[in-house]
Amino acid sequence: MSTQLNILLLGIGNVLWADEGFGVRVIERLQKSYRFPDNVKVMDGGTQGVYLVEHVQAADVLIVFDAIDFCLPPATLKCIANEDVPNFLGAKKMSLHQTGFQEVLAMAQMLGAYPKHVFLIGVQPEELADYGGSLRPGVKAQIQPAIAIAIDYLQSFGISAERADQDRTLPDPVLDIQRYEQERPSVEQACRIGDERILLSDAFEVHPPEYSETPGLQVDVDYRGKY
Repeated sequence: MSTQLNILLLGIGNVLWADEGFGVRVIERLQKSYRFPDNVKVMDGGTQGVYLVEHVQAADVLIVFDAIDFCLPPATLKCIANEDVPNFLGAKKMSLHQTGFQEVLAMAQMLGAYPKHVFLIGVQPEELADYGGSLRPGVKAQIQPAIAIAIDYLQSFGISAERADQDRTLPDPVLDIQRYEQERPSVEQACRIGDERILLSDAFEVHPPEYSETPGLQVDVDYRGKY
């Protein structure tokens, strides 16, 4: 069966916003520490959104790792399967990348090439509003349990994972979580949530908003999943 199925292990999220990078960090661990058969693809999907559709279309079995608002205690793992995955992403989205991935699944289905099996392994985030931050300890501790769930799920399709004797170096070492954490600037050098020095700088002139009697539409945009 393993030679007949194309398997995609996909991590989505944004490592720049603390626990939102959970899915990407799971993929990092898999790429460094595990070996899979040739029909298994391990992919960091980041925040690529609709650009992932061709990869999803090519998969018979899709396993997705992500940070999801389950309304559960922080660092809780929860799994969602098959038709519930896109529905749940749409109802519980926390950032634009989740909306984008819901569209990816819809596009793949519309184009007639949709995975036979979809399995979402999500973690309840503890902190998102920390620009440049890493995973919180409780969420980071769920990386290995999430991998164990995925490996157990793959075994039902006859797929086995092999633990490497020695970790491999990532293609882009700057993405390594240890380096990311060690090289993070101090609070004095880089503000976590916004830098008032920009607003106080003489290089910028702040204007009050202009109001109009014409009815308008107020829009709040969350850029965390986009950049």
